[in-house]
Amino acid sequence: MNLTLALASATQRCSNKTAVYWGETEYSYRELWTQATRWSERLQQEHGVKPGDRVGVLLKNRPEYFAVLFGILHAGAAVVPINHFLKPAEVAFMLDDCGVQSLVTEPCAGETAAALQVACPKLKILTVEEWAPGDQLAGAIAPRETAESDLAFIIYTSGTTGKPKGAMLTHGNLLHNINSCKQALSTLEQDRFVLLLPMFHSFMICVGMLLPICAGASVVLIKSVNQPKTIMQEIVSLRATVLPAIPPFFRTMTDPSMPADLPLRICISGAAPLPVQVLRDFNRKFSMPLLEGYGLSETSPVVSLNPIPGPWKAGSIGKPIANVEVRVRGASGQWLPPGEIGELCVRGGNVMKGYWNQPQATADAIRDGWLLTGDVGCQDADGYFYITDRKKDMLLVNGINVYPREIEELICQFPGVREAAVAGVPNPKKGEQPVAWIVLQEGAVLREKELFHFLRERLAGYKLPRHIYTVPALPRNGTGKVLKTELRAKWREKEECEEAREIREA
Repeated sequence: MNLTLALASATQRCSNKTAVYWGETEYSYRELWTQATRWSERLQQEHGVKPGDRVGVLLKNRPEYFAVLFGILHAGAAVVPINHFLKPAEVAFMLDDCGVQSLVTEPCAGETAAALQVACPKLKILTVEEWAPGDQLAGAIAPRETAESDLAFIIYTSGTTGKPKGAMLTHGNLLHNINSCKQALSTLEQDRFVLLLPMFHSFMICVGMLLPICAGASVVLIKSVNQPKTIMQEIVSLRATVLPAIPPFFRTMTDPSMPADLPLRICISGAAPLPVQVLRDFNRKFSMPLLEGYGLSETSPVVSLNPIPGPWKAGSIGKPIANVEVRVRGASGQWLPPGEIGELCVRGGNVMKGYWNQPQATADAIRDGWLLTGDVGCQDADGYFYITDRKKDMLLVNGINVYPREIEELICQFPGVREAAVAGVPNPKKGEQPVAWIVLQEGAVLREKELFHFLRERLAGYKLPRHIYTVPALPRNGTGKVLKTELRAKWREKEECEEAREIREA
């Protein structure tokens, strides 16, 4: 089995059924299969794409993404989804790193494509508008023979600690994750999955695209992603049932102006930690469950989820999904019992093949079959897991571990606070010290002394933020993760300005 045959099987079962809703336009499974085979033929005949080649996809959310993705897989090649928020130099690094020679893009990416053509002279660029779905090519061709162990995707990590690395995901990795997620979400052919997050992200590739399509369900591809009320209208009018999204969107849903009567049967929060307060507000307003899950690109990506039958534990990433194991590892490499904090490790058929052309990084990340996630957390007595923080975000104050998420959760409980982010900054006496950035609710005014008093009653002194800054918004990447590197950079700029002012005044 491979992903192309999974689409073929779904097409046989659901030929005339709508696979993708795009506003008032509908694409059936038969149309999706036909378009995918035509893309495959074009890539092979006009671009010389061969099995094992890597093909880049630089597209915003649009229905053609499905046909392009499956067309590449049909040709036996691997998909390299590109974050369309990146600058040309960042994209060029990825294309060069994994040897992409063909790129599918669109006119709105014209400036980026032109810059890439200069940076990568051998790159062949094809825009989706150059080919209409009705084009008559030589005819449908059989998919290339592809094994489960063959490469299907190279998904580049965010690169928050250096240059991004390409996580190699095989057909088997993704089929494993699709089947596990299908069980965890009790997926039915009658389901309609909402797709509003960027399609280049691993969360959407698996849960928003591959899972519903391979299961014979439908996808409601949202057009107006920047208009929450319009999104809600589309969810209602198209009777969507499953909503995978990120915490900021679920926070928006709790606003009194947003409708409470929705056809959804389940909501899944991923890609970033779900604040406990957002979960509480959501549960007060809606009857369907909001389940926090956990995953990373290296695991195709889903690892765990709060089970639909419950219990749903606030602040927990739930239990491992079917056929996936999670354990907690201590600093010396020993496995830790429930209640003790260490690094989460994952084992299962969903774990990547490795990082593209980085054997040392692969060896550092995968040890004895276990993927070291870099996330710090623990397991409770009931088998539920909790993320304390990212290993790289943890800071040391006088040699004591401090986890920013604990502080962030408390700050978000203070009246008037909408969002919070905490990061460690250098301190000559203590090594590091936490600093907080907060976004206030509309019309709210920060009562700084009261906030410090609130935190002082609930946190040990060494955990208290040295400074609290209010900002209009937290910097985020395309998938909603807070960019703490940018916050630290802003702090350094502020410190340098203050030091310069002190010198001038002296």
